[in-house]
Amino acid sequence: MEEIKKTFLNQWHADNGGNLVGFGDYEMPLWYSSVKKEHLVVLTNAGMFDTSHMAVVMAKGADAFDLIQLCFTRDLNACIGKDKLPIAVGRCVYGAYLDENGYAIDDAIIGKVSDTEYMIVVNAGMGGAIAKHMETVKGDRQVDIADLTDRLGKFDIQGPMSVKIMQKVLKDPEKVFDKMVYFSFKGHFDPASPLADQVQLKDGTPLLLSRSGYTGEVGFEVFIAPEDTVKAWETIMAAGQEFGCLPCGLAARDSLRTGSLLPLSHQDIGHWTYLNHPWCFALPYADDGSGFTKEFIGAQALVAARDTAEHTVAFVGSDLRKVDAHDARVLDAEGNDIGTVLTCATDIAVGRVAGKIYSIASPDKPENFKAKGLCCGYVKVKTRLSVGETITLQDKKRKLTVSVAADVRPDRTARKPLKLFM
Repeated sequence: MEEIKKTFLNQWHADNGGNLVGFGDYEMPLWYSSVKKEHLVVLTNAGMFDTSHMAVVMAKGADAFDLIQLCFTRDLNACIGKDKLPIAVGRCVYGAYLDENGYAIDDAIIGKVSDTEYMIVVNAGMGGAIAKHMETVKGDRQVDIADLTDRLGKFDIQGPMSVKIMQKVLKDPEKVFDKMVYFSFKGHFDPASPLADQVQLKDGTPLLLSRSGYTGEVGFEVFIAPEDTVKAWETIMAAGQEFGCLPCGLAARDSLRTGSLLPLSHQDIGHWTYLNHPWCFALPYADDGSGFTKEFIGAQALVAARDTAEHTVAFVGSDLRKVDAHDARVLDAEGNDIGTVLTCATDIAVGRVAGKIYSIASPDKPENFKAKGLCCGYVKVKTRLSVGETITLQDKKRKLTVSVAADVRPDRTARKPLKLFM
């Protein structure tokens, strides 16, 4: 049995009340004070998450673009904005790596560092698998592929106060935040990079700052050299005290991402056909629906399975009660077993009033609104379901009536202009 890995912040977590558990190959904090408190603080103030267990793969060379186009589901020639512009330097996009069967190997965010260099952010333990996959199919393409697993520090700061907090610690924050739109990044984690002077802490520590995250709320992902990780974390955490910033664990990260309609790789997408799910924007569909705008690994299998693939849909309940996703089935109105539950979490920041869902951050929430929490998640079923359709989730303890949903937590802030939070 392999020894469990520890991130660069592991001792900090242990010293500051983190409840450490095994997650994949890593020991990670599940929570500190309470999951509810950590979930809510990301909507009201700010929370910081250790994400150094995630992996980064760098692809560099004259043919890096062509190799990624072959391996990745998004069409990098048409992936930015409503106009589907080509990916530009400093922009990043979400998509997936598929195998020849059209099954998801992993999802990823790819950032264009330069015309010949790309940063690929994948899930814990997947750096080696994605690097090997790219090496296997690259042929004679001129690309150097470097797996930076456990060689790079990473943490996230998320929530409406994250912008003010980063303003306090960054050198020249106005320049950093200028034109920093959602899913863009600046700087570099390598001090030797010519981009390293774009984003620095006030003490000169370089970092790559990405305006992205896994909560649905405004915030940043920080990529940094291993030796600078603890110092930078502590600097930002100290700056965040006056803004109510808290360290947060995996449990709040999971409930936040579920309420934001974000998938967990190997749970909500995985070893089945990558079709008919809420994230189909990650596939390069032609505008007329006739097919895909490019060839990529797995594309032919997707076309062949178009009429037979199962359907993954989001759901939301009427209260905070959950079922055990590992032991739950999905029943239709007649009681027929039609599928499995992939994720079931509680977004404690939302509630229903007269049938409408509000968040504690909703500007139009009713007076004296109190969020009691709603269960939410994803199911994978045999047949197509319509938004609003009622289904039943059943595990060994309970049955829950839920409805198919197009969205869960309203009024999320991730895409709003940074100037609103300064």
